[in-house]
Amino acid sequence: MNLRAWAELLRLPALFTVPGDALAGAAATGLRPGRGTFLAIGSSLCLYEAGMALNDWADRAEDAVDRPHRPLPSGRVTPTAALTAAVALTAGGLALAARAGRPALATATALAGTVWAYDLGLKRTPAGPVAMATARGLDLLLGATATAATAAARGPATAGARTSATVAASTAATTGASTAAITAASAGATRAGGTATGTGATRALATAAAKGHHRSGPAAAARAARPGGAAPRTTGAAVLSALPAAGTLAAHTLAVTAVSRHETQGGSTGAPLGAFAITLALGHAVAYTPRPPAGRRTAATAALPGTTVALTAAYATTAARPYLHAALNPSPPLTQRAVGGGIRALIPLQAALAARSGSLGSALFTAALAPAARRFARKVSVT
Repeated sequence: MNLRAWAELLRLPALFTVPGDALAGAAATGLRPGRGTFLAIGSSLCLYEAGMALNDWADRAEDAVDRPHRPLPSGRVTPTAALTAAVALTAGGLALAARAGRPALATATALAGTVWAYDLGLKRTPAGPVAMATARGLDLLLGATATAATAAARGPATAGARTSATVAASTAATTGASTAAITAASAGATRAGGTATGTGATRALATAAAKGHHRSGPAAAARAARPGGAAPRTTGAAVLSALPAAGTLAAHTLAVTAVSRHETQGGSTGAPLGAFAITLALGHAVAYTPRPPAGRRTAATAALPGTTVALTAAYATTAARPYLHAALNPSPPLTQRAVGGGIRALIPLQAALAARSGSLGSALFTAALAPAARRFARKVSVT
């Protein structure tokens, strides 16, 4: 197997632009990244690479004329192998999404259908850029639905176990049980509810017992057992909260795809100029959108507005400059460079969206992918 040829076929450096979709989607819901988020990332990676393999399979005749160095026209990868890889990666992506729940599987199925429709026909129609933009927006929504669905599925069972254990501890306190018995029952709350919440319940009950406040009883314990008093978000609410971020990524992708339609022939000034204007508009919108969700408005997020502005500036710099160069000189090399810049700019844009939603950890992790993407892009083209 020619590993270099497969790296070119799958455009491996572009993979670094994928995890940020799911992380930005999770951040938009106000939930912390969890098992569902990581399943969404795995599903997105598979579906993204399926699209890359299918794209070259569908374009093999055109590439034989315009880009004979590509893996299929050069004979380094066979068309059958590329199509088989596309089918296998699509199946793998859907299987991973299914493990995150039905809403995530439904979103991943819509995403896969959009990718296949784009590669097999829509690419050469006026609907092509819209289809690609829809795919990127769906990828972010996949992260939101998978995160919310797994949190909602986990929430009732965990909350029930935590409440039962804490009520038992409170009952022990109310009936005058010994401190040792109260501590043992409270330890059950810690095991059921997780270290932070369980330990808090233990301390509260122990304090009540020490002060003789046994009349608080099971009802108060049940109230104390609730994690922050909030129930897991529904999947529908998660999708609604993630729609603005999905629309932002979709608009950026629409601009990049419009430019890419001229990357082999060049000659278009309007597409790069339009992409330049969209980049500036999106940067302003992301940088100056108000505060993060209520669940993230803490002292730890005080630095997030500055972080969001800095990441947005990195986004605008990465995308706008090559767009402007391509508009001034719409040659194929500069147009391809503009497309590459637009693809790489997805990373700081995703990071800025996560920071805007109050998720500093996701923002910094996503931003850290940019140097690796740049380094690999020097070896393997992303276009």
